Amino acid sequence: MKVTIDVNSGFCFGVVFAIQMAEDELNNSGSLYCLGDIVHNNMEIERLQKKGLKIINHEEFAQLRNTKVLIRAHGEPPETYRIAIENNIELIDASCPVVLKLQNRIRNGVEHLGEGQLVVYGKPGHAEVNGLVGQTEGKAIIVETIEDLDKLDFNRPIQFFSQTTQPTSGFKEMREEIQRRMREAGTGNELELEANDTLCRQVSNREPQLREFAAAHSVILFVSGKKSSNGKVLFEVCKEVNPRTYFISNLDEVQQDWLTDAESVGICGATSTPMWLMEDVAEKLRQQESYA
Repeated sequence: MKVTIDVNSGFCFGVVFAIQMAEDELNNSGSLYCLGDIVHNNMEIERLQKKGLKIINHEEFAQLRNTKVLIRAHGEPPETYRIAIENNIELIDASCPVVLKLQNRIRNGVEHLGEGQLVVYGKPGHAEVNGLVGQTEGKAIIVETIEDLDKLDFNRPIQFFSQTTQPTSGFKEMREEIQRRMREAGTGNELELEANDTLCRQVSNREPQLREFAAAHSVILFVSGKKSSNGKVLFEVCKEVNPRTYFISNLDEVQQDWLTDAESVGICGATSTPMWLMEDVAEKLRQQESYA
């Protein structure tokens, strides 16, 4: 049985940057607070916690004074920065540049909103989406499904943005449905739609790469943390191409009957999946095969 790791899987550059900043500080001081999970992967979090990383929530953050706190790649709303100034907290800001650019575009959109609506295609409660909504003084409308579009007034202008890690197909479907409903609402109304493609290309480009990878193997083991939104999306991409695709967080979750008669096993993961974890799964599979 041949075991192959997808070279295009693993951390995106934003996560790599955040983890490097965390490790640099941990190597210097041995301790660092992080506001929320630095990455949606329990195995990687456990590794960093052993080095001294302490995960805190926003309520705990507001109680801190005179310390350092890491802001992860997902970004934060303005309120977080205000609290940091008031409490003399030094922020190590690892916000992804792609997310920061989107936050800035949304702030500019609010300034020119007028009678229009600012709509964000994303997952309610997701850390990145919370940071985006925070730029709008509560004016943003979050939509995750076609049914959520019922919240919108299609007789008014719409500025449409997307969480950076949403699927390309979903963004296209939502945009086209908004255009269709605006046409139905009145002639010419669809011209009042400003659709901003704010998807991260490093993430969206993984869809076609994963389709090709999944088709090339008998079985796919998709390694990801269960909290990862990106992981859930990319898993479904693989599953659509190869029905013998299985979601695991570590090797212990692999069921041997999945591998029956498999000539090749492909191992891939989300943008929040560390390469070392995929390599660990691959190595243990190879060891099992050698003793079979």
